[in-house]
Amino acid sequence: MQISIEHTKSPKQKPLDQTKLGFGVYTTDHMFIMNYDDGEGWHNPRIVPYAPVALDPTAMCLHYGQEVFEGMKAYLTEDKRILLFRPDRNMARLNSSNERLCIPQIDEEFAVEAIKELVKVDADWIPTAPDSSLYIRPFIFATDARLGVHPAHHLLFMVVLSPVGAYYPQGLNPVKIYVENNFVRAVRGGMGFVKTAGNYAASLKAQDEAEKKNYTQVLWLDGVERKYIEEVGTMNVFFKINGELITPSLDGATLPGVTRMSTIELLRSNGFTVTERKISIDEVADAAANGLLEEAFGTGTAAVISPIGELLYGENNMIINNGEIGVVSQMLYDELTGIQWGKKPDKFGWTVKII
Repeated sequence: MQISIEHTKSPKQKPLDQTKLGFGVYTTDHMFIMNYDDGEGWHNPRIVPYAPVALDPTAMCLHYGQEVFEGMKAYLTEDKRILLFRPDRNMARLNSSNERLCIPQIDEEFAVEAIKELVKVDADWIPTAPDSSLYIRPFIFATDARLGVHPAHHLLFMVVLSPVGAYYPQGLNPVKIYVENNFVRAVRGGMGFVKTAGNYAASLKAQDEAEKKNYTQVLWLDGVERKYIEEVGTMNVFFKINGELITPSLDGATLPGVTRMSTIELLRSNGFTVTERKISIDEVADAAANGLLEEAFGTGTAAVISPIGELLYGENNMIINNGEIGVVSQMLYDELTGIQWGKKPDKFGWTVKII
């Protein structure tokens, strides 16, 4: 399919201070749109000026949550190249989400090409401040105007862009995490492995409670036995216990993160022992009590690596590595961001050049 391009005639004012971009506050001048209609499939791919989308009040996405999305970034290197980080994995995960929510599959290679074209059009929006990048949000939602529960016959696939700074204002400093013991985010057989709006809606109450206690994020436990660790609200999670890196296995209730996958591959290539298995919060607490919990960190597109300095589990307040960033967390952050920003050799072939 040929992508048509309509350039804006009213460019937006770009942020004047790139050190205060925040995350997801600004959007660029253009967006990508493609329609799906039964009998015609995906069609009419186009890049157009950024604008609101008109929806019927009975649009199915508003009532029944048939929606999926992805998160990725474009990075500007010192020699002015623009790189994407493993976009093929994001599009493969988008199709996995599509399958679970009865959304027609997209052509993954075409979707990556559409993202490349959109980033080219708005390349002058990529920020140059340290730790900044261009966040990319692909998403698909049902537009059928009907109050009835069924798989959609009409959908939109869209991509919008946002210049962003560091996800956490405190930067790479260790974050405080609250272990959620009351609410449930997902269970096996549900949609925990899918990047869909409903999973995040289910997390809001616990996140709000954590923030009231001055904690940055929530660590979720399994929804059945309420003891096995799954993930942090916006990240997968790793624990270094007695020299071994342990991360919860993907059991259908945990998002298969692209940064998680990359972290495992990077650690193993550097000789670390990485184990994917069930790990209980009590095992982590015991390790902390016995001086064996050496590091903990989250992994995700937004923050890349987020060291965890404190875990609150009931009355048990675990301080990890004296509340300081660990050697492994720092190494991972330096290696991953070095590859993403083109400062280090990409021996894995993870980056894709746009310009």
